[in-house]
Amino acid sequence: MTTLENRPTTTPDWAALPAPASPDEWLARAREVRTILATDAAARDQAGATPYAEIALLKDSGLVTLLGPVERGGGGQEWPLAYRVVREVAAGDGSIGQLLGYHYLWFWAARLVGTPEQIAAVEADATRNRWFFGGAVNQRDADVVIRDDGDHIVYNGRKSFSTGNKVSDVTVLEGVLDGTDTHVFAIVPSDQPGITFHDDWDNIGQRLTESGSVTISEVHVPWGAAAGFVDKAFQPRVYNTLNVPTIQLVFVSFYLGIARGALETAVGYTRTQTRAWLHGGHERAVEEPYQLDLCGDLASKLWAVEALADQVAEEGLAIHRDAANVTERQRGEHEVRVAAVKARATDVALEVTSRVLEGTGARSTTRALGFDRFWRNVRTHTLHDPVFYKRREVGAYLLKDELPEPTWYS
Repeated sequence: MTTLENRPTTTPDWAALPAPASPDEWLARAREVRTILATDAAARDQAGATPYAEIALLKDSGLVTLLGPVERGGGGQEWPLAYRVVREVAAGDGSIGQLLGYHYLWFWAARLVGTPEQIAAVEADATRNRWFFGGAVNQRDADVVIRDDGDHIVYNGRKSFSTGNKVSDVTVLEGVLDGTDTHVFAIVPSDQPGITFHDDWDNIGQRLTESGSVTISEVHVPWGAAAGFVDKAFQPRVYNTLNVPTIQLVFVSFYLGIARGALETAVGYTRTQTRAWLHGGHERAVEEPYQLDLCGDLASKLWAVEALADQVAEEGLAIHRDAANVTERQRGEHEVRVAAVKARATDVALEVTSRVLEGTGARSTTRALGFDRFWRNVRTHTLHDPVFYKRREVGAYLLKDELPEPTWYS
């Protein structure tokens, strides 16, 4: 068993290698990262330490620059590949997969709501400096209040969740301009006196996501850095509402990655460690019909949802490529498809991460192996928003031609 004490101390010298230049090369790089993370994922899950080294791994590998412009040293890739990269990393460590997925979302936030000048500036700086993004944008909390202070806006408030907090270079803040219902996003340095991370994330799963609460006190941002604002007025477009279907596909990606990690880890254990049942009439566990049926059942379900996730991601590509002309109907129909794959990914990931233990057997429940982390990770995050409402979106569309109203969750 690999522990924190005998964890590999060297990683590939990626700086000496050409940067990945194609989707296949980026996926190969992600698999290298997955392999490194998987070696001691159970031990790190139990230790619950802040994942500074893991984020350094994402930076050194170049994965943090996947969506960045090529001319600034980025990969120049698009969302369908980003989702698959998240899936690979999450197969090695669900927490780090989530962090990478959220990083991609917040890196892209400038493109979601920013002006052309803001997009160019943020993407250039973030790619060149390999910034890692966090976000303090929990919609269920009372809004952070923003004060208009002349040439600046000033954020004050508290959020109960702020994923990626202490390991991030920059944090995306969101709040409401005092006396209005106008929401304002801005990217600010994470390490500053006005931001206090409280180190109070102590949940059963996704333990390394640094998702605790944060207090924001007198954080000043120039009006010019308020995303999407020109002369203190927001410039709206339908594309601004793509945040929900995009982050929901990020969720799908690390759910499926965690499930794949659970299944492949269990298959390896069953091949080498699980003993045949003494009354089954077989010498090896892998010869037992119920093992074959279980593995085939879980793999078939997982592969089907992976294929659907890839298809839905490709469907969304046309929207991302033509952001200026997205219609409300395009956006709504895409959200329905996302809701469908989110519902299936939730159910399948929970089933896979729970049922693999039926095949690995009683001895596999030792804490040192940590097989329970896969289920704990999926169960924790799938409670983010009720899956029942995702299925309802699909049903309402099919029965009543009703499109989901853009909200923080649909």
